[in-house]
Amino acid sequence: MLWTVVLTYPLMTAVQSLSARIGRVTGHGLATNMARVFPRPVVGLLVALLFVANTVNIGADLAAMGAAGRLVSGWDAHLLTVAFALGSLGLQIFIPYHVYVRFLKWLTLALFAYVGVIFAVRIDWAETLARTFAPHIVFNAAAVTTIVAVFGTTISPYLFFWQASEEVEDEEADPNASPLVERPEQAPAELSRIRWDTYLGMAFSNAIAFFIILTTAMTLFASGQHDIQTSAEAAQALRPIAGEFAFVLFTLGIVGTGLLAVPVLAGSAAYALSEASGWTSGLEKKWREAPAFYTIIIMSVLIGLGIDYAPIDPIKALFWSAVLNGVIAVPILIATMIIASRRDEMGEFVATRAQRWFGWAATAVMAAAAAAMLILG
Repeated sequence: MLWTVVLTYPLMTAVQSLSARIGRVTGHGLATNMARVFPRPVVGLLVALLFVANTVNIGADLAAMGAAGRLVSGWDAHLLTVAFALGSLGLQIFIPYHVYVRFLKWLTLALFAYVGVIFAVRIDWAETLARTFAPHIVFNAAAVTTIVAVFGTTISPYLFFWQASEEVEDEEADPNASPLVERPEQAPAELSRIRWDTYLGMAFSNAIAFFIILTTAMTLFASGQHDIQTSAEAAQALRPIAGEFAFVLFTLGIVGTGLLAVPVLAGSAAYALSEASGWTSGLEKKWREAPAFYTIIIMSVLIGLGIDYAPIDPIKALFWSAVLNGVIAVPILIATMIIASRRDEMGEFVATRAQRWFGWAATAVMAAAAAAMLILG
């Protein structure tokens, strides 16, 4: 599966830069722009699917964090899951965005725990590179479904909405900034920032994904662990294979990644639903200014929390939410590409030729993978 990391890099870079471009140029999030171009029922269906996928993802992340926290502390997993959920909600609701976002940015360093794990095992780098750039790909139902899941967790709809909305948050927080359609003289610096921020951010993202896949292959899969049902099982199985150091890093990585993912998942769902409904939204807003926005965040986290108490395998829930993301990304990508190419929305700052080419390529690749999954399944 390492080849997917190479394939998705240019595609996800194009999609994320387009999402950021839409937010910075128009001064509105992705759902607001969709509501201007497409019929309201279509937009409503897309954001409803996003809410469902995000809520399942939140539940699986919270359950994984609780299980991982129990391994380190010995405390009750359900109690830890509730604590993580309430802590995340408290930070989103009561801490201003410009403060909270700094916490999220530093928290991304937790992802490097997955890179550290690789130093605890022996790697045949020649074979690794060969499998990355000249893979043996099997096309059956299971393999194609896994590919859709990988696409759904890298070129993921919630990231489109989050990226566009955070550009709006940053622009509104800066008294000297305005949407580029109103202040085109700001465009060279802002679009250059977005371009390099996306290039570097997606490079780090895919590097982390590369090490996660490689670690899994060289440890769990190589030792015959092919049916991991919880993150705790994964961490425990890793301990005798790669040692205590890898076990601790992996466990802390689960908690850190969850603390980063839950607010982004809940926030992106709230942005999408609020914008599509015409409600005030924004993490910089106080509760009294955006009650519907924060209510959606609370609902998504609390519904997700219920998954921890349901007889649902959290790893399978995480996997199938990624598959769902891979499927619903296709119509959302089509809508995003249409918006980014419309001069009546973007003015002179429509998507560049390279962005359009790679953006439509991402749409086509994900549509083909989803169609193949449905046919083979």
